[in-house]
Amino acid sequence: MRRREFIRLVGGAAAAWPLAARAQQRAIPVVGFLSGSWPADRALFLTAFRQGVRETGYVEGQNVAIEYRWAQDQYDQLPDLAADLVRRQVAVIAARDTPSAIAAKAVTTTIPIVFVSGGDPVKLGLVASLNRPGGNVTGVTLNSTELGTKQLGLLNELLPGAARIAVLVDPNFPNTEPFVSSVRAAALVNRKQIEVLDASTGHDIDTAFASLAQKPVDALLVGPTPLFNNRRVQLVTLAAYHRVPAIHFQREAAEAGFLMSYGTSHTDAYRQAGVYTGRILKGEKSAELPVMQPIKFEFVINLNTAKAFGLDVPATLLALADEVIE
Repeated sequence: MRRREFIRLVGGAAAAWPLAARAQQRAIPVVGFLSGSWPADRALFLTAFRQGVRETGYVEGQNVAIEYRWAQDQYDQLPDLAADLVRRQVAVIAARDTPSAIAAKAVTTTIPIVFVSGGDPVKLGLVASLNRPGGNVTGVTLNSTELGTKQLGLLNELLPGAARIAVLVDPNFPNTEPFVSSVRAAALVNRKQIEVLDASTGHDIDTAFASLAQKPVDALLVGPTPLFNNRRVQLVTLAAYHRVPAIHFQREAAEAGFLMSYGTSHTDAYRQAGVYTGRILKGEKSAELPVMQPIKFEFVINLNTAKAFGLDVPATLLALADEVIE
């Protein structure tokens, strides 16, 4: 080989090395984060999700990228948002709620999906079983359909004389029917009358509370759905205006002014989902990762709200609380 050709060959290869190195650096895995809610409503849970991912060695912006898709309470947009993530060939889809998980599962059978779901993932058709999910879907269940019984029991302990209890639910949310069934069964045992109020929008929530003027209730139980978490300030305001003691499924509602909250620790569930996402990025199969069930529940009482309602909270109930807001 002539000297001039050799220099040109070596020089060309040397120039290509930085380009190859940069290309390799860009080839980091991408996680698609799909949510039916708004970014501002999920900030706390996103922090927990990133923490879980970080526990497996992945840091957003360094060795993993996250593409976010928000339906902003427009759940009919979720199929298109999920399809967009599939077109971008993300490595994993993290579905932060049941509608997102259902939408993601409908558009891919190959990309792993890690969900956080409030319902029974087997009955919802997301997995074959909790221990052996099969397919491309696994995640964390919040088991919220069974929380109604406990929530009703807490209301009964605080308000033993409450005979008529309203249950606010979103009829369009997949977990609503089993949740209402469990509350009705518990109410029958405790001889309580249940009034189901449907609401799928902020306007519907106003209408549901307005109906209480014609049909007064002694207490209110708010069913699990992202809508009622996103609208917790509206719910707190209406419950106070209508003088209805209420229990919510998420601690942030009690912090905002609800009388009580009882439910799965959502921050812990998101952290666990982040851990599963990282493990899948490392090569584990979603079909072999059992669906994680809730191990941490939180019961919060807002004493300020109790005083505003003129309620004396029993010492036995205060002793059960994970947090008492004063």
